[in-house]
Amino acid sequence: MTAPSRDRTGRLRSVTVGFRVSPEEAREIDSLVALSGLTKQDYILRRLTDRKVTVYPSVRVQRAVQDQAMLCYEELRRIEHAGDVTPELAHVLSVLAETFAALGREAGPSAVDAEREAMRQLRRD
Repeated sequence: MTAPSRDRTGRLRSVTVGFRVSPEEAREIDSLVALSGLTKQDYILRRLTDRKVTVYPSVRVQRAVQDQAMLCYEELRRIEHAGDVTPELAHVLSVLAETFAALGREAGPSAVDAEREAMRQLRRD
């Protein structure tokens, strides 16, 4: 007989929960899971129980961000009209933007912010 499945904190996880999603929803979930750095089970459990999903930088997360950014870039190049952006793509783009914004806050002002501030400082005498 198979040994009981326990998580890192020793909780016995013996109940299986399953549900069906469309291929588009599955791709969106996979993208968000990859960007979080969590396992799919942990990500879905946190989202369903309304707990915060905190992303800790790692090589795996960095690779996922790069991959998702490239996929979004390729999809945006394919799209001819803004109305063609799917809700799934819009959500992944939103998560990517939040991730990049959070990374920017930790690194200090960006070159663009510095340039904007320099432009604000220019005055005619």
